[in-house]
Amino acid sequence: SELGSARGFYRTIDSVAESDANILITGESGTVKELVANAIHFRSLRSRKPMMKVNCAALPKDLIESELFGHTRGAFTGATADKVGLIGQSSGGSLFLDEIGEMPLELQPKLLRVLEERTYTSLGSTKPHDADFRLITATNRNPIDAVNAKTIGEDVYYRINTIEIYVPPLRERAEDVQGLAEHFLREFSQKYGRPAREISQRAYAYLFEYEWPGNVRELRNQIERAVLLTKGETLELEALQVGRIAPRAMAASAQHGS
Repeated sequence: SELGSARGFYRTIDSVAESDANILITGESGTVKELVANAIHFRSLRSRKPMMKVNCAALPKDLIESELFGHTRGAFTGATADKVGLIGQSSGGSLFLDEIGEMPLELQPKLLRVLEERTYTSLGSTKPHDADFRLITATNRNPIDAVNAKTIGEDVYYRINTIEIYVPPLRERAEDVQGLAEHFLREFSQKYGRPAREISQRAYAYLFEYEWPGNVRELRNQIERAVLLTKGETLELEALQVGRIAPRAMAASAQHGS
């Protein structure tokens, strides 16, 4: 699995997936929290219905409400047609709100109302619609810090956090590095039609030693680049960006008797 080994967080996914409980996924940037959200949805009883996703940090604040709730034609300047929002599109399925701490504070009570009353109205409309979705949220911030900083309302926090799943950074699950590296090697060799099929011991020594501040996302990018630079069947240490990003790991790999 791209998520890694069956550690505590992975067992938690299996145990909570079939419930309809709201899930809050926490962890550093690059720990691929979206993959955890995907795993929860596809193991749930809602898996036959869509999972809609929105990154609250990527949308302009004045668009998030329309994106979530939808709008009627003429609801605001530029609303030239009716639009079903992500809450409506996720009916019967799941709604994933990434970087929930970036949701405008004034919009959070509206989300809370939807979760409590299970109905919503589109912008420009007074007609209520049923809200039938399972909420999964994620943040790379400590949620208690976000509550104290008032970027997440306390009442919203307790509502979205029925179950919290912490995704450990890659440096805390070194046993996952090999499986992930091999997964990405297969993925990119196939995608680009490249010959690389294995990773050399020197390259592995580097991969295990490096602390991966960018987590799984950084490992993925490293392997993709190395696959493109590798002409033979073995991905060597030299194909990795060792000189620029990990001098300590480079020295360690030399000591391992390359």
